[in-house]
Amino acid sequence: MPEEKSPERSIMVDEYEVRIGLLYTEEHEWIKVEDGKARVGVTDYAQKSLHEIVYVELPEEGMEVKQMKPMGTVESIKAVSEVYSPVSGRVIKINERLRDSPELVNKSPYGEGWIAMIEPSNLDEELKRLLTPEQYVDLLREIIKKK
Repeated sequence: MPEEKSPERSIMVDEYEVRIGLLYTEEHEWIKVEDGKARVGVTDYAQKSLHEIVYVELPEEGMEVKQMKPMGTVESIKAVSEVYSPVSGRVIKINERLRDSPELVNKSPYGEGWIAMIEPSNLDEELKRLLTPEQYVDLLREIIKKK
């Protein structure tokens, strides 16, 4: 299977990819704002830490979410990890493909493995509380140093 090619630029921190153009949480979620909507997923670091993902508990469409509150889980043979919403708002779409193919989170965490689209309720203010790619790189470097 060909490796995913992306026009997006990234920074590598050890073996972990950090995409430019996204914002991040300290809990290892990413967010991409597209036409006022927020696409959300888990980072490369998160999926590699979990290893083989076998199940994704998706939020429900229409569900209200709050910034940095759980909106679902990602389960692997190793652990269960909560997925936190980077912004408050309403879930308007979920990635149905993850029901039958949860491994997409491993194969393409920033692409086909996205989890949900959120219609944000306080986007401008809440984006200020998220990490830039450079800040997330610094966080990963600290985590790696402690290992």
